[in-house]
Amino acid sequence: MYNSNNSNNSNNSNNSNNSNNNIKILFSVLFLVGIGIVMVYSASSAIALKKFGTDYYFLKKQALFAIYGIGALSVLSFFPYRFFLYLVYIFLGLSFIFLFMLIYTPYGYSAGGSTRWLQLFGINFQPSEFVRFSLILYLAYSLSSKIEKDKLDNFCVGFLPHLIVLTIFTFFILKQPDFGTAVILVIITWAMLFISGMRIIYLFYGTAIVVPILLYIMTAAKYRMSRWFTFLNPWDAPVNDAYQIIHSLMAVGSGGIFGAGIGNGYQKLFYLPEPHTDFIFSVIGEEFGFLGILIILGLYYFILIHGIIIAKNTENTFGCLLAIGITVSLGLQVCVNMGVSLGLLPTKGLTLPFLSYGGTALLLNMASIGILLNIGASRS
Repeated sequence: MYNSNNSNNSNNSNNSNNSNNNIKILFSVLFLVGIGIVMVYSASSAIALKKFGTDYYFLKKQALFAIYGIGALSVLSFFPYRFFLYLVYIFLGLSFIFLFMLIYTPYGYSAGGSTRWLQLFGINFQPSEFVRFSLILYLAYSLSSKIEKDKLDNFCVGFLPHLIVLTIFTFFILKQPDFGTAVILVIITWAMLFISGMRIIYLFYGTAIVVPILLYIMTAAKYRMSRWFTFLNPWDAPVNDAYQIIHSLMAVGSGGIFGAGIGNGYQKLFYLPEPHTDFIFSVIGEEFGFLGILIILGLYYFILIHGIIIAKNTENTFGCLLAIGITVSLGLQVCVNMGVSLGLLPTKGLTLPFLSYGGTALLLNMASIGILLNIGASRS
């Protein structure tokens, strides 16, 4: 009788903790999305008025994306995450098809020297966002299967297939070209391999192969090297290559402690490029100040720390790795975007989750949160 009560109390405690984790994640995500809608309007109104004749253009689209995202989050939070085990190769196949069509068919849409948008049936979306989720799903499925069959230590079975899939994905991503996303895919893969218990020597050999290739690709393109030198010495080219980062730093620095007030930012007025997408963090820093940045960081902290807790408490290996992959992916996006905005990383066109304008990223990030919440609710 004592053991039974102990077990019941333990289960009730775990269920309560899981519920608390989910509530904190959900609150943080919805709060960020709400802030994002407001800041997209603040950052884009002048640009939208000039280009489209209405300052509400990006606001309306972002609000619609948010509604779709909330719908996806709601559905997937109740959708059994284990069902994705049967969809792994469908997602993987679609990712390959989308990337192939993006590069080798007329459906790929080019902008700013890169082909990152696919136009199908009147819908524009970024395949790289879908690819990132597909890779996480594949790695969670494959690694959990290898662990259950005790084949993770086998190089040809436990390590090589994942390296091959990653190589194919990065090949197409680099053809766009999108070097930053390729690096993020590599980091996500290595993180999930390490957490799954992959032998360190395999990761070392893989790193010894991958890093020189990435370094060669980076140095072979003049514009990438230019970005790197600009990152090291931004004030050497204040009106050319370093224009973005300098105006980003000016925006964040001028915000002070309390900020200029919502809508009162100056750098978004045709000085800071892409203020509603890549550099929305800079606009937040200018208009909400240091305190606003702390709030944003706190909300991301709640999502990431409780995502890790969910993964830790999940008894199912597939669910644990899927939760880790989703959390690592979100964390990387946050770190890279903020790092670029603060001059800590070379310029990279990556959006800030839940805040930046963009339908594909917002929808898939919120869908991923729905899956994370379902893993947290299931626990096993």
